[in-house]
Amino acid sequence: MSKIFDLEKIKEKVIENLKKVYDPEIPADIYNLGLIYEIKFEEKENYLYCEIDMTLTSPACPVADSLLEQVKYVTLAVDEIDEVRVNLVFTPVWDPSMMSEDAREIMGASGAAIPFY
Repeated sequence: MSKIFDLEKIKEKVIENLKKVYDPEIPADIYNLGLIYEIKFEEKENYLYCEIDMTLTSPACPVADSLLEQVKYVTLAVDEIDEVRVNLVFTPVWDPSMMSEDAREIMGASGAAIPFY
């Protein structure tokens, strides 16, 4: 018997987990910073594969490897997901206009200087 996946609910769980991942130098989570570009799923029989396209605030980010590992870890923590691939992309190039309003407020409250586009 095949599993029936509710991909919208699973995506919500992934997003909830991604909101727990922070760049150690920035007081906002990577999802609200706008670093997650796409979350895709592929179903094969009873197997659910997840692919995430994400970027960094800077291509020279010193914690890139640990952020990618954290994204993979928290995504695999969603029970329905069997495998995940995290793709690091730089198109489009990230800029502060991609942040959510919540991230802007957090950054402002922390005293972080960010340009607004």
